[in-house]
Amino acid sequence: MRLTRPATRTRGASAPEAARSARRPVAALATIAVVGLLAACGTTEEPAEATGATTDDRAVSDAGPVTVTDERGEVMLDAPAVDVVSLEWGLTENLLSLGVVPVGQADVAGYNTWATVEPLDASVPDVGFRGEPSLDAIAALDADLVVTTTDLPDAVIAQIEESVPVLALRGSDAEDPMGYLRRTVETLAEVTGTQDRGEDLLADFDAALADGRAALADAGLEGAPVTMADGWDNNGVVSVRMFTGGSFFGALLGELGLENAWTGEGDPDYGLSATDVEGLTALDDVHFVYAANAAETDPFAEGLADNPVWQKLPFVTSGQVHRIPDGIWMFGGPASGTAFVDAVVAALTE
Repeated sequence: MRLTRPATRTRGASAPEAARSARRPVAALATIAVVGLLAACGTTEEPAEATGATTDDRAVSDAGPVTVTDERGEVMLDAPAVDVVSLEWGLTENLLSLGVVPVGQADVAGYNTWATVEPLDASVPDVGFRGEPSLDAIAALDADLVVTTTDLPDAVIAQIEESVPVLALRGSDAEDPMGYLRRTVETLAEVTGTQDRGEDLLADFDAALADGRAALADAGLEGAPVTMADGWDNNGVVSVRMFTGGSFFGALLGELGLENAWTGEGDPDYGLSATDVEGLTALDDVHFVYAANAAETDPFAEGLADNPVWQKLPFVTSGQVHRIPDGIWMFGGPASGTAFVDAVVAALTE
């Protein structure tokens, strides 16, 4: 399968400028890595070998040519992609939900730490880091398609396209995170010939949202003030990241009939807002929901355990701090969204 590229393609959205750790969207890592990547033409690891980990026994709904639109223009394939390499965890989760097992994946171990709602077989070949993929490893897999986000620099995407077609989508869109989620699922389903699964996936997601909203309303929690956060402890200094209404999880709070009590402005892609423990003093007695992972220090339960400001916050003294289960990817798709809905309902109604 070869890619036919139109004469003109529109430019993709710019990557977020805020630095993020390895568990966060890849923009900053990709920016740092691009110079070395272009000079070395990929990482120095040995090329991955295909292991037969590919699309399951799904029925491809259309075996003819496929044309989809990414953030740069039209992408045309001779037939739906079967062997797909994924360079971003959120896209990987969506592919797995559609029944498409990647033949190559960026940071397999990281995915199986931070995004476990849709587990990925550990034998899937690793093609390097999300921000610094190995061009040799990707080329060796002879895939039909590489999927990534526009957080990866254009120059890196162009180099990958020399050997395999690339579909580049935004990680999210803070102007309409729910709408962009749906378009992402629909695009991936179309390019892989799994439209029926895509429709079922979104229908099940809508049902989960409706059930969650009803459960909260029955518990008298409609309109309850809630915030969503994550953070990280860097040598004793805890940074906090709040999920505004423009974030995926922040938008889900609204879909559940809850009030997002954090009113700060977020970045244009992911809807995230940086603060610290002092910034949290702006919050009243809300339900403070947060994500953490056993792979790192819990920034709130551990990192701020002895912090006098944290100890006096109204939601801390009232016991309204809720950690969601590990492995729910904050930048994922319907699978993580459904798991988040279930976690929020359980936390607020316990």
